[in-house]
Amino acid sequence: MRQFALPTPARRTAGALTAAALTVSGVAAITAAASSASAALPATATLAAVSHPASAVNELTMQRAEQAISRSHQRAAVQAVTESRLQRQAQAAAQSADAIDVHKKQQAKAAKAAKAAAAKKAAAKRAAAKKAAAQQKAAAALAAARKDPQSVARSLLSEYGFGADQFGCLVQLWTGESDWNYRAANPSSGAYGIPQSLPGSKMASAGADWQTNPATQIRWGLGYIKASYGTPCGALSAWQSRYPHWY
Repeated sequence: MRQFALPTPARRTAGALTAAALTVSGVAAITAAASSASAALPATATLAAVSHPASAVNELTMQRAEQAISRSHQRAAVQAVTESRLQRQAQAAAQSADAIDVHKKQQAKAAKAAKAAAAKKAAAKRAAAKKAAAQQKAAAALAAARKDPQSVARSLLSEYGFGADQFGCLVQLWTGESDWNYRAANPSSGAYGIPQSLPGSKMASAGADWQTNPATQIRWGLGYIKASYGTPCGALSAWQSRYPHWY
């Protein structure tokens, strides 16, 4: 049978020291691990992490997921607000552009209307000036005809194909009929005017002013002579052959 030697006091002391050292090291390791876990976990999960490590990891994962979802929602909300603002800005810009376009069209329309009105006014002014000039010219011609009807007759001979040699016969003929008075009226026959038209209203075919305008009466008289006698001298010859004189 094997004999075991009992430990000496020195050996017992060394063993006790070794066991104590091992105990202190284990406690230090456990404390360090707990501190590290506490630093990694949120304050609310520290106690749970020490007691239940797996549950702490799951809770941390859920919290991080919730935080990620919250951040995602925040980004989505910010993006929605930004998009809404951009959309409103785009709509405002479009409305502003439309308003500017409408304003430009209104300005163009107003300018066109103003231009047309100015052109119409200018045309009316020109027409009025032209009419006034024509009236002045007609008034001057009428005054000249009343003052010197024979000069009017001389200027009109060529229009009816008569030569200047016919003027003397015409002067003699109408001197005998009316003395070249455009208001001459024969109360017995109703003849009127320089050529003594019978009735006087026949001269309306030459112009509506046949009662007051010597030129109108002369035009009618020259036309009548040409149609009835060929020339003023032919009319004078017929007039002289009749008594009382007429042609």
